[in-house]
Amino acid sequence: MKIDINNKKVSYNERGSGKTIVLLHGFLENKNIWHSMVGVLSQDFHVVTVDLPGHGESEVLDPVHDMGAMASVVKEVLASLDVKECLLVGHSMGGYVSLAFAELFPHMVKGLVLFHSQAAADDEEGKRNRDRTIQVVEEDRAGFISNFIPDLFAPGNEVRFEKEVASLKKEAEKTPKEGIIAAVRGMKERTGKLNLLQSMDNPVLFICGKKDIRIPVEKVLDQVAMPAHSEAVLLENTGHMGFVEAQEKTTSALRHFALRVL
Repeated sequence: MKIDINNKKVSYNERGSGKTIVLLHGFLENKNIWHSMVGVLSQDFHVVTVDLPGHGESEVLDPVHDMGAMASVVKEVLASLDVKECLLVGHSMGGYVSLAFAELFPHMVKGLVLFHSQAAADDEEGKRNRDRTIQVVEEDRAGFISNFIPDLFAPGNEVRFEKEVASLKKEAEKTPKEGIIAAVRGMKERTGKLNLLQSMDNPVLFICGKKDIRIPVEKVLDQVAMPAHSEAVLLENTGHMGFVEAQEKTTSALRHFALRVL
């Protein structure tokens, strides 16, 4: 399904009925990453998955896709479905978008799941790395995608989940160069949301991999104590891709959290 936003197409899916869970994918991903989870969660909930701008079947909206702008796109999708409140689940970049959504539309958020994600802004080294990423993508988009995806897995898991890695690469190849760069620029420029975490009354669930080199578990644990109600799931032998590397455990954690929160 698609809606028009500023004459550009934004794609989403919905399945199930009842209270709403919104699943937001990460960088170089799209709504298809949630397929297995949707099959389970939609038995109890109305599940909405969105292709963020420049990813999947959603068009590039601007040269920079800042997190607030992408959150507003999600809001437009939910408004078209007459969704008034939800549990927001964001993987990696989707977590940054979820935090921006919670800041912009707090009355709509019943709970928040930061799935291999966190609330701090990029430091100066992180921003330089974003600039290097843009340069690499400009020079060799296909090569960047091919190298980037396997590195998201814990050592050895890229072989164990060889078929899933190949599928993720194929999905990532749908992301145009302009969409990749717009997302990287948006992540580079995003503001920190630590104050938001500290002020949140609604429950927050952190899901993190003990072998995640993108969002190190130590960084996440520093933030777990910030919200008034916080929970954490720490995954053994898992990198940045818990929805693949620990599919059963992460799906169960999301379902039980949603049953308590919604």
